[in-house]
Amino acid sequence: MKIAQKRFAFFLAFLLLLASGCNPKDSNGAKAHQQGKAYIVTTTGILADAVSNIVGDVAVVDALMGPGVDPHLYKAALGDLQTLREADVIIYNGLHLEGKMGEVLEKLARQKTVWAAAEGLPEKRLRKTPQFQDSHDPHIWFNVDLWRQVTVHISERLQEVDPAHAQIYQQNTQRYVAQLDSLHQWTKREIAIIPAQQRILITAHDAFGYFGEAYGIQVKGLQGISTVSEFGLQDVSSLVNFIVDRKVKALFVESSVSKKAIEAVLEGCRQKGHRIQIGGTLYSDALGSPDGPAGTYIGMVQANVNKITKALK
Repeated sequence: MKIAQKRFAFFLAFLLLLASGCNPKDSNGAKAHQQGKAYIVTTTGILADAVSNIVGDVAVVDALMGPGVDPHLYKAALGDLQTLREADVIIYNGLHLEGKMGEVLEKLARQKTVWAAAEGLPEKRLRKTPQFQDSHDPHIWFNVDLWRQVTVHISERLQEVDPAHAQIYQQNTQRYVAQLDSLHQWTKREIAIIPAQQRILITAHDAFGYFGEAYGIQVKGLQGISTVSEFGLQDVSSLVNFIVDRKVKALFVESSVSKKAIEAVLEGCRQKGHRIQIGGTLYSDALGSPDGPAGTYIGMVQANVNKITKALK
């Protein structure tokens, strides 16, 4: 049997196990269906927030990945497969963000409604990266205007899937899009406060490329666009030299990435006599705690921008 066939057989066996051995009475999917509501599952919390703003209380929305979870490294667990099996609609980011879940999502697409949110964006607006010549940067949410387009696309697709609630989705989307437009303009104004020569954002991995392009700030990440990629002493040394040469005031850790990499850069700068501080923890691939200020997409962007401007201006 070929490797692909073995994987598919294992996947089907998993689903059969779930169907026969799990009791879904208390699951969110079961509750949603008992209430006559659609059950929508997203991979990331960032996506779940967008969908929740679109559907309101008409549908139940769950995210597989919670606060602080790195989607680049995430693997579907047994409970996730149960959740996915119950979903009416599954929405994922795409652009290889959920690299280790790709095969599972591909198989599920043969059975139910599954799509990538990024498919609603024109290719000309996607960032190419030197590390992955055949793919694009998946961190599309860091340009708020781009995320606005993604939100509208998700809404349009949901209206097609659930025409009975299309008007509600349209109204909710219009209201939320207005908030995103305000957020986009606010972010532009806040980043512009930082003196031009100090607009340099140093992070653990290259997640903020769209942010840099949209808001006029140079971005440098120790790792590539995926945390799966490795970095070595040469990468650390090169970044340290850049920071010292440009007299960068602060660098940032990320909530979903280990601090060790950035701490190595910090130590390298100090050994060269350059005084630098950690400007704070940025939310890159995941939202913050649901009950915290960064528990929503808008709150996450605001929290990041406030930390960046405070540390660099």
